[in-house]
Amino acid sequence: MLKMMTFFQGLPGQQSVLGTLNFPGSPQKLPSVSESESEASMSEASSEDLVPPPEAVVAPDQEQQEAAKKKKPTVLSNMFSIFTKGKKKRGQPSLVEPPLVPESKPGLDGPPIPTVEELKAALEQGRLEAARPLLMLEQELAAAAAGGASEEELVRRQSKVEALYVLLRDQVLGVLRRPLEAAPERLRQALAVVAEQEREDRQAVAAAAAAAAEAPGAVALAATRPRRWLQLWRSVVAEVAAERLDTRPAAGAEGRSEAESIFQHLGCTVKEDLEAVVERLKPLFPAEFGVVATYAESYHQHFAAHLASMAQFELCERDTYLLLLWVQNLYPNDILNSPKLAEELQDVSLGSLLPPKQIRLLEATFLSSEAIVSQGQAKAENITPDLGTQMKQVLLVELSALLRSYQRAFDEFLERGKQLRNYRANVIANINNCLSFRTSMEQKWQILQDPRSYLLDPLSELKVHGFDALLQNLFVDLKPLFKRFTQTRWAVPEETLEEIIGTVEGRLPEFSELHDCFREELLEAVHLHLVKEYIIRLSKRRLVLKTAEQQQQLARHILANASVIQDFCTKNGSTATWLNPALPTLAEIIRLQDPSAIKIEVATYATWYPDFSKGHLNAILAIKGNLTNSEVKSIRNILDINTGAQQPSRSLFSLIKVG
Repeated sequence: MLKMMTFFQGLPGQQSVLGTLNFPGSPQKLPSVSESESEASMSEASSEDLVPPPEAVVAPDQEQQEAAKKKKPTVLSNMFSIFTKGKKKRGQPSLVEPPLVPESKPGLDGPPIPTVEELKAALEQGRLEAARPLLMLEQELAAAAAGGASEEELVRRQSKVEALYVLLRDQVLGVLRRPLEAAPERLRQALAVVAEQEREDRQAVAAAAAAAAEAPGAVALAATRPRRWLQLWRSVVAEVAAERLDTRPAAGAEGRSEAESIFQHLGCTVKEDLEAVVERLKPLFPAEFGVVATYAESYHQHFAAHLASMAQFELCERDTYLLLLWVQNLYPNDILNSPKLAEELQDVSLGSLLPPKQIRLLEATFLSSEAIVSQGQAKAENITPDLGTQMKQVLLVELSALLRSYQRAFDEFLERGKQLRNYRANVIANINNCLSFRTSMEQKWQILQDPRSYLLDPLSELKVHGFDALLQNLFVDLKPLFKRFTQTRWAVPEETLEEIIGTVEGRLPEFSELHDCFREELLEAVHLHLVKEYIIRLSKRRLVLKTAEQQQQLARHILANASVIQDFCTKNGSTATWLNPALPTLAEIIRLQDPSAIKIEVATYATWYPDFSKGHLNAILAIKGNLTNSEVKSIRNILDINTGAQQPSRSLFSLIKVG
């Protein structure tokens, strides 16, 4: 557990420089001159840089000038008093809220007007009191612009003002980055500067809107406000939260997993840091900063990002449990609702660390490896057997709703999570979960002997949809290869099929993490796809063979290809023996010349594949260019005998559309 002495500590040997912040949600960099330009522009400055140019003021006669000097000193002449009074003595009033115009009003014999170099030196020494004369300098610049000063003069003077603001901004946000390391008085000064800048931002926005309405085309200074320093401070807080939570946790206790150590580190850091904010920072920060809410939101967002990243991996059973425990119990109850934080965070909407749909997926994964449901029934049976039976009915309803919710959440993940780095690993993990569910339901609930076996339907749908997602890219790659059969008019079918089989074989290692039973089912889906696509190419009506010799040659090619497909799929685990006659029988129909013999083959084929329609038969018979129309009609009518036949338990030709 990290000590609070290191809370909000910055990078070793470095001071926060706002020009280098770059993380999500941070505001745009303030428009300012570069450091080199800042040094150059301020090195050229002198006291005359701070005095409005002569052409900006209508010169009165000499007597009026002297009278004006005696009546009221310039605002800028009063700035220097801040740099000549020295350090504030103990007991003196704070400069956090000084009056708009310093009370000291030196006359003509007073000290000279401060130069840009003097302001720069004060800011480099960390003297935040310089914020007020710098603001006055900015206001004098605005007055000069309104008085008609030249554009060249305004640009020169504004560049120096902005360079000084860069120094002030870095000093202020440097203090606010490590607030617990700063003296309370200095922290109050930095907060007062930010608050004052926010007020100036609001006034500047209102003034700009009014000026634009009165004189839409008026030439003005380059827009430098709103500066949005309060927003920059919030970005600094987000960066601090990331640094604190990204720190690798110390070595955990023996037997503790890496994930458990990470959870412990994240939780303890969030709780201790937020408690320090409540106890030590809230009394010092103005209410408009919303310091507790700002820190809580930044820490919450980074905590949630850590957990979302972890949830993408296939976690072990204990880590899945721990993840759910932190998300649903420890974080909302022991941290956010702890005695020191509950009241402070009651109006802060932080939400859950993980979205509800992802939580449901994790819960389903957890339940698939735990006996919670069976324990509930066992406890009821220990009271009375009848109560155990009643509990079973209740739990079956809950189980059905859970499985259907799980399947819907998985479908949404398949659609929206395709860009995730571990997308395929997550799909495989959820397919494998189906085995745990099914085994538990079969062994403990005798679900297959129960008329409510429909409860397993969501698992079957989940598995099929998962297979589709895993095989999608492979099937896309195979499509142009199957097109070669018709593009080459079946000239070299062996070479084409060899490339198809090679493509499939090269992708098989991607499915090695599937349980054996699911890998066999996936190979059955591949087997079905190969046979289906082969038949689709035969049904394209682009090949008409008018001689028996040509038809017999094509039949030999089909038989050879069918043997290669069957041998490859069987060797790799497919048990789809029902597909074995699909291609050889079509080859036989193409080879035979006697219409009566063809009718027998067609009738037999229709008993194996009841979804074989007249449209599919027409597409195959179109290859046999030596059949008469009457012979084709007679062969096609043989399928009428099977009208009303039982629907096929497996689909093949219903997946094949013919024109």
